[in-house]
Amino acid sequence: MIKITLPDNSVREYEKGTKALDVAKSISEGLARNVVGAIYKGETIGLQDTLNEDGNIKFVKFEDREGKDIFWHTSSHIMADAIKRLWPSAKLAIGPAIENGFYYDIDLDYRLTSEDLEKIEAEMKKIVKEGYELERFELPREEAIKYMEEEGEPYKVELIQDLPEDAVISFYKHGDFVDLCAGPHLLNTKKPRAFKLLSIAGAYWRGNENNKMLQRVYGISFEKAKDLEAYLKM
Repeated sequence: MIKITLPDNSVREYEKGTKALDVAKSISEGLARNVVGAIYKGETIGLQDTLNEDGNIKFVKFEDREGKDIFWHTSSHIMADAIKRLWPSAKLAIGPAIENGFYYDIDLDYRLTSEDLEKIEAEMKKIVKEGYELERFELPREEAIKYMEEEGEPYKVELIQDLPEDAVISFYKHGDFVDLCAGPHLLNTKKPRAFKLLSIAGAYWRGNENNKMLQRVYGISFEKAKDLEAYLKM
């Protein structure tokens, strides 16, 4: 058993390997429905992540900075999946959460237009509706490199090769989409229901003008449509 200290400083015991989601449910079902992740031992984690040691836990909602980062990171994966569905030859670079929203850098011979953003949004709506669970898995370095090579993702291969020898190499999967990623993420693709793709810009791979110019697609997402509408009116 492990001892988990809750935000009210009470301590509860759980089986080692208990998911953060199950700890939230043990407090209340309402809490579990409303949170998007947690801070465990000072590190932001997803609700699907497991707790294996004694430590403090605090759950985060979208309103929290850490919650937004999780929410927007998953939104970037949903967008990348939509782009790959529409243009299977697209190669993925990086897709982080940023201060306001998210982006993904894409290597695609076809030049995206504002009309294409609407097509991507329509595909994203399907992925949200399908409600795929986000599953994390790890691979040894050589297997990870081979996997990304077979998937035709050279930027991911380069990122893996640049990781320290002892680095944990993790991936996140939803549906048929898999991305090299440290996480954390939402439990599933259901929550980012209100989103808008905002713009397309050029971005050199790794910010180096000697590298290839990629297409960067920016977006924003919220749990509720009214919050998206308010943001777009700002």
